[in-house]
Amino acid sequence: MTSSKPSDATVTSPQQPYYHPLPAEAHNHNDPPQPPPQYIYLLPRYYNNDNGNSPPFLSRKCQRRLICLIPLLLILGLAVFLLWPSDPEISVVRLRLDHFRIHTFPKISLDLTLDLTIKIRNRDFFSIDYKSLIVSVGYRGKQLGYVTSDHGHVKARASSYINATLQLDGVEILSDVFPLIEDLTKGEITFDSVTKIGGQLGLIFFEVPLEAKVSCEISVNTHNQTIERQNCYPE
Repeated sequence: MTSSKPSDATVTSPQQPYYHPLPAEAHNHNDPPQPPPQYIYLLPRYYNNDNGNSPPFLSRKCQRRLICLIPLLLILGLAVFLLWPSDPEISVVRLRLDHFRIHTFPKISLDLTLDLTIKIRNRDFFSIDYKSLIVSVGYRGKQLGYVTSDHGHVKARASSYINATLQLDGVEILSDVFPLIEDLTKGEITFDSVTKIGGQLGLIFFEVPLEAKVSCEISVNTHNQTIERQNCYPE
């Protein structure tokens, strides 16, 4: 009588997987052994202030110092701008011809008297002590005469007025005789006047020299002996 129990040979094998492992790389036993692979890791640099290394960016302490320094620099720049000495401004506020006469015998000469009022304006926060004020008059670029006033004082951020009288008596004109005769024929002579002031700024520890200059062109009518026009400009 045969047994109904199946034999071991007929037992079914388990289910095979759906993938197969990759074959191992062929290796020749005669080749030398290969070194293990090497890897390089890049890490950010770490700065330690205890070692004296400073970071590439400003620390908070430096940033606070910089923020405090900027207003100080602005205040210092503003103070230099306001306190830096500058030359005074001078202008001719009044110009009057008191006397004018041309002499033709025995030599060609002229008499001229000018009254001027000069305004000196001090723009600085310090006073100005000027040593002298010089007013000169010329004809065709050649000086005929000048007058000098005494020294004076101008307060800070203030203006001062100076009266000056320039008087010429019998001044001979030798090199410009023919141009003068031509101007007399036209009935108008143009003179040039230069007003110059020199002084110093009244600082406590040191003195700063200052200078200002203004020039005027004066056209005189020889018939009625009056000033036809004048043009003054600073230099």
